[in-house]
Amino acid sequence: MHTGTAKIVLTGDRPTGKLHLGHYVGSLKQRIELQKKYTQYVMIADVQALTDNFHHSNLVTQNVYEVLRDYIAVGIDPSKTTIFLQSQIPSLTELTIYYLNLVTISRLQRNPTLKAEIQQKKYENNLLAGFCIYPVSQAADITAFDGELIPIGEDQLPMIEQTNEIVRKFNSIYGDTLKEAIPMLGTTKRLSGIDGKAKASKSLNNAIYLSDSADTIKQKVLAMFTDPNHLKVSDPGNIEGNIVFEYLDAFHENKDEVIALKEHYTRGGLGDIALKNILNDTLQELIAPYRERRSNISHIEMQNILYDGCKKANKKAEMTLYKVKKAIGLHYFDEKFFEN
Repeated sequence: MHTGTAKIVLTGDRPTGKLHLGHYVGSLKQRIELQKKYTQYVMIADVQALTDNFHHSNLVTQNVYEVLRDYIAVGIDPSKTTIFLQSQIPSLTELTIYYLNLVTISRLQRNPTLKAEIQQKKYENNLLAGFCIYPVSQAADITAFDGELIPIGEDQLPMIEQTNEIVRKFNSIYGDTLKEAIPMLGTTKRLSGIDGKAKASKSLNNAIYLSDSADTIKQKVLAMFTDPNHLKVSDPGNIEGNIVFEYLDAFHENKDEVIALKEHYTRGGLGDIALKNILNDTLQELIAPYRERRSNISHIEMQNILYDGCKKANKKAEMTLYKVKKAIGLHYFDEKFFEN
């Protein structure tokens, strides 16, 4: 178990679908290493997922267990990492209410990350309040657990800056109470979709999932985008923008072999099908043990993991809420009152 002196990491996912290889290289592998060095909290952000899925909440609630299965299957260890549900931590909601007094609507709407998501979802003329205040909710999530290290992609940097603005404002008014967060930028390049689009995505249906069957993986690999001008095996091929090579770079353990394949493809004589067969073998070997582990996790085991994680997370968040309310002055009763 971690000691109280270890730095605290907070990270998580929205439960809007099963996790795929993009999640694996972008965050899951990192979390497995972080749990060895730090006190790590992983939040399944079901409340945040409802901000744009409130019409079909069953999508969110069902996928909580799919996400949890993926966590355990890849090696996130509940004895080292506290996995919890955002909706089961009441202190987060109360912290959000207090922090809303420290930020203006116009500042939230200028947040580049939120602004991009509003445009992407076409919410400009129908902006929901719950969606708009997401950066404040995230500030509550981070500060509730004294999150010092927050693993993010570069596109999420404005969210961390918004959190730290709220922290600085709170501390300037009420005294030094909250910690600022430090972003941990990932070094892994974002994984492209199998169709050649900018990123693998659940919404675009262009990803290979950790739960995919062997046949499904093979079908997806065979459908991958390569070099459209590589019409004959003898033709020289282009590796730039070739998704098969991107996935080989990310997942094939023998890097020298990948270099040799690139040289062969570039000069001609290596067909796309042969190349895809190599990638298929690589991904089958990677995913098969995760898929098997995933299928062996019982529902009661998952409920126990979530119950224990939420209990531990609640205790931590309640301590922060107590400090915040005391700093504001919302502390009306002596401890002796509760002894009677």
